[in-house]
Amino acid sequence: MRGMELRFKSRPQSVQALLDLLAFSVERANIQVDPAIQLFSHANATQQKAWQCIRSITGHSHWVHCVAFSPDGQTLVSGSHDKTIKIWQLSTGREICTLTGHCESVSAIAISADGLVVASGSWDKTIKLWQLSTGREIRTLTGHCYWVLSVAISSDRQTLVSGCSDFTIRLWQLSTGREIYTLVGHYDRVTCVAFSPDGQLLASGSTDNTIKLWQVSTGREICTLTGHSFWVAAIAFSPDGQMLVSGGGDKTIKLWQLSIGKEICSLAGHCDAVISVAFSPDGQLLATSSDDKTIKLWQLSTGKEICSLAGHSKSVNSIAFSPDGQTLVSGSHDKTIKIWQRV
Repeated sequence: MRGMELRFKSRPQSVQALLDLLAFSVERANIQVDPAIQLFSHANATQQKAWQCIRSITGHSHWVHCVAFSPDGQTLVSGSHDKTIKIWQLSTGREICTLTGHCESVSAIAISADGLVVASGSWDKTIKLWQLSTGREIRTLTGHCYWVLSVAISSDRQTLVSGCSDFTIRLWQLSTGREIYTLVGHYDRVTCVAFSPDGQLLASGSTDNTIKLWQVSTGREICTLTGHSFWVAAIAFSPDGQMLVSGGGDKTIKLWQLSIGKEICSLAGHCDAVISVAFSPDGQLLATSSDDKTIKLWQLSTGKEICSLAGHSKSVNSIAFSPDGQTLVSGSHDKTIKIWQRV
């Protein structure tokens, strides 16, 4: 049976407008995919430069789960199965410091928009907050009862979200560490979470094969996006907040247009699970990484694969663009971090 389809007379101009239009919907309605809808305006694509690996960074003693850039683009932060977080100088690849405190694998990293705070999620069931400039631990957040798999910080630096193997999502006040809400709706592990750019909307992906959208201010579930045939591993909002991208165990990348609540494109090319996804800051490129050991770059205006970056010898677990969009960083099961630049 098909789920509810949403038909809007005019396109919502903001996330709040989308929330208002969705307010009438049945709680936890399943939004079905319409493959006839197209994403791309087939305008002439911007000429793309090649990308190449300019540096391979070693230092972790086990696989690298997660990587993130500081807002100024000068610093890189990584989390590893070796239970540590490392801070690196991007220009030289030099390790600045190692943060210790977690007693299990560090599975997720997020940096606040002002560059002051690093949040780390761990298999030890905790989230830790750190001062980026000094490496000092600020506090530990407890409440989850299994592995923390994903963390994100809202753009206004007020709220932290965590996704967990206990099937729940928790929202925390960043300044105090106080838990605000526990969101329940997924029936399997919550593998990934992301805030919309304006901080009003939260997306979560799960090994139950679904993506859920939530209203941050109330903790209300808005809708469920279905279309992946296997677990969802990664999600990201486009810089303008109009689209969501997801990747997962079915080897596909799906793009969803939030104004209509539908899948608008499915990109195929990886030959194993898609583990990480990232939009370039200008919204023109999409980067994806996979268990197939590659990173792929896609032109969003056409949906075409631009290039495939090879160099890692094992699964590529995490990717991130620098704030200027000229550098891409990747962390892998091969214990290395690679820096890629346009040339």
